[in-house]
Amino acid sequence: MASGFSYANTTMDNGFSDSLGEHLKAVGRLFYLHSPSATLYEKVDDVPNFFRQSWPYFFIFMILEHIVLRLEGKKGIRLNDGITSISLGIFQECGRLLWRGAEYYLYTWIYQHHRLIELPWDSVLTWYVTAIGVDFCYYWMHRMCHEVHILWAQHQVHHTSEDFNMGVGIRQSVLQGWCGFVFYLPLALAIPPSQFVMHHQFSYLYMFWIHTKAIKSLGPLEYILNTPSHHRVHHGSNKYCLDVNYGGVLIIWDRIFGTFRPETDKVEIVYGLIYNNPSFNPLELQVFYNGYVMEKFRRLEGWENKLKAIFWGPSWEPGQCRTGDEHLKVDVDQTREIYDVRLPAWCNTYLVVHYAIVLYGFFELSAKYLGMTPISVLIFVLYIIASLTIIGMLFDNNKHAPVLEVLRCSALAFLTRSVTSPGVGTVLQIFYVISAMFWCLYTLKLLEIKKSTKVD
Repeated sequence: MASGFSYANTTMDNGFSDSLGEHLKAVGRLFYLHSPSATLYEKVDDVPNFFRQSWPYFFIFMILEHIVLRLEGKKGIRLNDGITSISLGIFQECGRLLWRGAEYYLYTWIYQHHRLIELPWDSVLTWYVTAIGVDFCYYWMHRMCHEVHILWAQHQVHHTSEDFNMGVGIRQSVLQGWCGFVFYLPLALAIPPSQFVMHHQFSYLYMFWIHTKAIKSLGPLEYILNTPSHHRVHHGSNKYCLDVNYGGVLIIWDRIFGTFRPETDKVEIVYGLIYNNPSFNPLELQVFYNGYVMEKFRRLEGWENKLKAIFWGPSWEPGQCRTGDEHLKVDVDQTREIYDVRLPAWCNTYLVVHYAIVLYGFFELSAKYLGMTPISVLIFVLYIIASLTIIGMLFDNNKHAPVLEVLRCSALAFLTRSVTSPGVGTVLQIFYVISAMFWCLYTLKLLEIKKSTKVD
C-alpha cells in the first residue's frame, strides 16, 4: 500500500512538473527564450505550429495587461476594439488554413535547387545565424511595408487600432505574408527551410507582447532590443512617430540605418492611422485601403505616375521624392476623438456569447483541418469570416447588420443539427432560432441600440 501510494504520488508530481515545464516553455517563446539545441528540426513538417499553440497565452497576457492597466487607473482593452483585434488575427490564421503553408513553397524550392551554402540544420550556430538573418530581413520587409503604397495597403491593418495594447499584436493582415515573403528569399540561399519557418514564427511571437503601455522601460535592453517603448513610437500617427522603429526583435537595425527614434514624454502619442477609417468590421479593415490605392492610380495621369501611385510611398505626389515631402505630411490633432460605439449591456452580452461560439469553432477547425477536405475547410472558413464580419458590423451599429444577423442565425439553426451530435445540435438550434427572433424584433423597432462616438 505504501509503495503504491508513493508511486502514484510520484506520477502526479512528474505530470505536474512536465505540464508546468511546457507552460513555461510556451511563455518563454513569447520573449524569444528558447533552447537552441531543443528546437532543431530537419524538415519543415517537423516544425510545430508555435504561433497557433500560443493563442491561449495571448489571451492570458491580454487579460493580465487589462487588469494591470485598470489597477493603475488607466484605460484597459475596450471590448469592441479588443474583439476586432482578435478577429483580424483569426482572419490571418484562416488564410493560413486555406493555403496550408504554400507561402513557404518558393523558399523551399530555392533552397533545394539554388542554395549557395549548405548550413547544417542540426547546428546551434545555424540556429543563431538564422535568428539574426530573419530579423534583418524582417526590418527591410517592415520598412518597405511603410514605404511602398501597395504594401502599406495590406500592412495598415495592423495600425488601424486607436488603442495600443497586446491585442494589437495579433491584429494582422491576411495578405501581408504573401506580399512580404519576397524579402526573406535571399535567406534560402543558405538557411534550411525548417530553421527559417521556425524563426519566422519566433519573431512574430516576440512582437506580440511589445504592444503595451503597461511596461515603461526595460533599462539597458532598450539599446539592443525592440521594446514596448520603441514600438509605441512606431505605432503613433504623430508626425514625429512616422516611418521609424521598424525592428522586429532587435532595434539595432534602426540605429544602423538611421530610422531609430526614442520615445519622449513631451508628446502624447496618438495611435491609429493618420486618416482613420472608423470601424470594428474586420473585413472592411482588411480591404478598405486598397480602394485608396486604386483611387490614386485612377486620379494621376501618365503611366509613370500611375505606377508610382502603387509602388512609391503612401504620401507621395508627383514632383516629390519617393517617400513624399516630409514638410507636407500631416501632424495629427492630439485631441481627436477615438471612435467608439456604446452598446447596451444586453447587446454586448449577446455579441460575446456568439463570439465565443465562433472562437470555439475556429479552434476546432485549427485542430482538425488537416483531416478535412479542402472544400470543407473553405466552407468552415467562410462561416467564420462571415460571422466575425457581422459581429463587427453589430459593434458598429451598422444599419444592415441586424438583417444579416437574422440570416446568419437562421442558416446556422438549419445547419447545426447536421454537423454536431443530436443533443448539442438541438441546443444550438434552439439558441440560433431565439437569436434570429431577437434580431427580428430589433428590425421591427421593438428594440433599440443607442450609439455614441466618443470615449471618456
